[in-house]
Amino acid sequence: MANKFRTSRRKVLSMGAAAAAAISISMVTMGAVADEETFKIGILTDMTGTFSDLGGPGTGVAAQIAIDEVGGSVLGRKVELLIADHQHKANVGLALAREWIERRDLKAFVDVMNSGIAIGVNKLAGDYKRLAFYSAAATDKISESACNEYGIHWNTDTYAQTNAVASSMIEQGLDSWFFIVADYEFGHAMQASMDEAVKKAGGTVVGAVRHPLQTLDFSSYILQAQASGAKVVAIASGGQDTVNTIKQAQEFGVTQRGQKVVALLPYLSDIHAVGLDVMQGLRFIDPWYWGMDDQSKEFAQRFFDRFGKMPTSVQASVYSSTLQYLKAVEELQTDDPMTIRQYFLDNTLNDAFLRNGKLLPNGRMTHDVYLVEIKTPEESTGEWDYEKVIATVPADKAFRPLEASACPLR
Repeated sequence: MANKFRTSRRKVLSMGAAAAAAISISMVTMGAVADEETFKIGILTDMTGTFSDLGGPGTGVAAQIAIDEVGGSVLGRKVELLIADHQHKANVGLALAREWIERRDLKAFVDVMNSGIAIGVNKLAGDYKRLAFYSAAATDKISESACNEYGIHWNTDTYAQTNAVASSMIEQGLDSWFFIVADYEFGHAMQASMDEAVKKAGGTVVGAVRHPLQTLDFSSYILQAQASGAKVVAIASGGQDTVNTIKQAQEFGVTQRGQKVVALLPYLSDIHAVGLDVMQGLRFIDPWYWGMDDQSKEFAQRFFDRFGKMPTSVQASVYSSTLQYLKAVEELQTDDPMTIRQYFLDNTLNDAFLRNGKLLPNGRMTHDVYLVEIKTPEESTGEWDYEKVIATVPADKAFRPLEASACPLR
């Protein structure tokens, strides 16, 4: 049955601040029951901006696939998916989150994009005792200094993304690094993790620069990276910012002059936008790739049939968190957050995204991740065939050990 979108513009208020306009999109199956009778879950994301391709509307499609997979209802109530564009403004995102909980009785957030907003929502989820699952936000603070019993980090994080990349490249003699990072929570967390990982592996950090979110001109940052003489220029941005940085680095001849450009958290959408001619040979840690096995391909095809693109790891992770949450609610016959959390703690989870998924007490969902390499144009068999898996990194090796966590929940 085709998805139906109900769009309404509403004013949202931050605490004591002026009203801010935001768009809330509610995706429901046809014939949904009245608003107060539905079981509501929500996504706060970027619908049109720099991160919209890696998450955005596609996360709604992924979540809807999961909703349909459980039959469209739990506990005898139709599942309603709320989606809103927070515009990367913390006051807008938190006001929407509060409104959904207080006025619409939202049961769980199944994704919150933007690490800074996610940390704020995580506190709100703890205050109101609602589960919140994170796929697009990558800061490891969600399961570290900002942890609580209600936040579950489902996808990769800055710790997992940096350690394997740093050690493997430094082993090849690429031991001096310069960082170009986004100037908000994710970029700061990624820079801190990468700085630690490089030094731990025996390398040196010769410099770093931060850029505003959704900037267009990266020339000054690239010139600073070139002037540093670093062997590796590491980009910790995301979405269109990553795409623009890589394209402009190519125009400035960074790689031609002997420096290696590394995207620390590239997504399938970034590779698609930049092209294999520029991205070929890049190695990185990917938590999931649509073409890695038959189970991934089956979900990816369902997603493609609805959306016309192959899913990113963020979109696949949202599918997974939505599916596992709704299945747990129905199996346990309760939406009690602590009962569901304990179920995740007690069980190993597997689906099209999760392999050997195991929740730690600090809210970190551990799972296998993959060292991948971007194919050459000659290796690719067609559109979206971009990655090859070099090695599987087991769940217990990919993420920070619980004994090293700063979270008191251990």
